Amino acid sequence: MVQFAYDNSPYQVRADLRQVYRDYWQTLAQPGNWWTGAERVAIAQETRNALTCDFCAQRKQALSPYNFAGEHQHSGALDALTVDAVHRIITDQCRITQSWIESNAQQGLSEEKYVELLGVVVCVFSIDEFNRALDIPPEPLPDPQAGEPDNYRPSQAEHGTGFVPMLPENDGAVGQEADLWSNGRTANVLRALSLVPDAVRNWTHLSGGQYLGIKQVMMLKGDTGRSLNRMQMEIVAGRVSSISECFY
Repeated sequence: MVQFAYDNSPYQVRADLRQVYRDYWQTLAQPGNWWTGAERVAIAQETRNALTCDFCAQRKQALSPYNFAGEHQHSGALDALTVDAVHRIITDQCRITQSWIESNAQQGLSEEKYVELLGVVVCVFSIDEFNRALDIPPEPLPDPQAGEPDNYRPSQAEHGTGFVPMLPENDGAVGQEADLWSNGRTANVLRALSLVPDAVRNWTHLSGGQYLGIKQVMMLKGDTGRSLNRMQMEIVAGRVSSISECFY
């Protein structure tokens, strides 16, 4: 069981949020659809390594990130292509292109692997940034569990909206994916990880603790159970998105 340091913070952290984080670390350690538990934990470690990677810092300043040679500082548990994907998502995500994703797929980092990797990176970074805001060190990563990925890919996933296949908005959340959203009531930010449905489930569970549950997001007024009202939350979210150069 991962030990938390929130009791030493001057800020009170909600019990439900602590549990959401606990849930995620346990899920991270398990085999996913396309990566083993050990690989998923290694991806999480590279999410942290990217923040202190000298090569990433230098490439960020380059006119073109695709013609800048060098080597990442990494832990050695993942191949160079995977390490580069993790580091690029953390440090230079605004310059990711579809051609880069397609090139990676041709070299072995499939679209399915990329989406699951992206899901891990987003969740780990979100939790780590929460800790950083409270001046708390990152949580120790969990010990990986044995097992192999099941290579599950939803048959209804299709290209069209973004750089990777997604489930269709109106008839994609069916069968094993029926729990992802109510048909016709979704958004691209939800569909983005839907090539790997478990990545959506992990992200929405985490987001439900840090922000709001999916059903609450559709409510523009009323009690959210948070200290900030909805308008205040959206002002903060909008400002953070602007500073982060969020496309969405």
